[in-house]
Amino acid sequence: MVSIKLKFRPSTNEGKEGSLYYQVIYNRVVRQVTTPYKIFPNEWNPEIEDIIVKPPAVRCNYLESIKQTIRNDINRFLRIGQELAHTNLSYTVDTIVDEYRKQSNGSTLFSYMEQMIARYWRLGQHRTSETYSTTLNSFKRFRADIDVYLEDVDSELMEAYENHLKQNDLSPNTISFYMKHLRAVYKRAVDDELIRDKNPFKRVSTSIEKTAKRAISLKVLKRLKAMDLSDNSSKRFARDIFLFSFYTRGMSFVDIAYLQKKNLKGDVLSYRRRKTNLPLKIGWEPDMQEILKRYEADTSSPYLFSIIKDSESNPRKQYQNMQFLINRHLKEIGKGLGLHQPLTMYCARHSWASIAHDEGIPLSIISEGMGHDSEKTTQIYLASLKTEVIDKANRKILKLL
Repeated sequence: MVSIKLKFRPSTNEGKEGSLYYQVIYNRVVRQVTTPYKIFPNEWNPEIEDIIVKPPAVRCNYLESIKQTIRNDINRFLRIGQELAHTNLSYTVDTIVDEYRKQSNGSTLFSYMEQMIARYWRLGQHRTSETYSTTLNSFKRFRADIDVYLEDVDSELMEAYENHLKQNDLSPNTISFYMKHLRAVYKRAVDDELIRDKNPFKRVSTSIEKTAKRAISLKVLKRLKAMDLSDNSSKRFARDIFLFSFYTRGMSFVDIAYLQKKNLKGDVLSYRRRKTNLPLKIGWEPDMQEILKRYEADTSSPYLFSIIKDSESNPRKQYQNMQFLINRHLKEIGKGLGLHQPLTMYCARHSWASIAHDEGIPLSIISEGMGHDSEKTTQIYLASLKTEVIDKANRKILKLL
């Protein structure tokens, strides 16, 4: 039977990290297998031949990640030994080490996700690419940049990651966001036949809780429109772009930023949603024209608004910076209106759906108007309305007592 021992080799330079290596023993023959992991002498317990995990917290994450990877490595050695034993063929310790090294050259989670991120970017799906990049960066922080083989992703690792996110005070929906995208990566690796499905997400949550209502009422919207912001051009611009989004059936800010003059022909504005690639046509109304007159890009620009000023210099970064500034001003405006929830560009989209619903417009029309690919997506936007209606009914009943 094969046996594996973890060993520590101190550095020849005092105060420097030493190296960890495996001692693989079979039939009294010993081989050493180096690892890329390094620790300080005070992080090694020679009596039990194991890593000592102690503060600071950043170092704890690093050491815990190493310990988890080492457990996986040792299990891989043992599994290789068992599989070779079942073949009834003769083998040596070198056979075990060679097979381990061959398997170690397999796909890792970090490299697989980086390939996915690059592929989405090449396909022009920049938002999706950035979403997976954000997820990977979060997982890298948890793992202290220690990669993990795809086949070693298990429920224990995912539970540890979920607990790490909770300890960092992330909201349930943010945690579910990361878990949902990691699960998508894992399922893709299964589909690519790189690993077999071990269902590592069975004990963690990937469901999204209902969020606070983002829509503002028609009454508040009228107050917003009537606000005198002539003394603050930045706030006025933020308010007007918010209104333009509402006027155009909740057009996303990214779509507003990328609107070009060629998209407006006569009294029809035509564009494709960058999120879904669905084509949309919107009748051009006087309210829209009034805002365009104030902020139309100069004649040399292909864009409708001067949000992206230089198409040669990272347009995506330009609109993201502008979105950040607009949302910051909107939040200040929202406080002035006495709103309890932050006012952002996204509220315009929810508000259009909410007010259209209140006016009795059918769900199918609202869904098509917003460019949703299914009514189910629109129902998510309107879910908080149902809660309000139920609460209102409940209050009415309680008043009868």
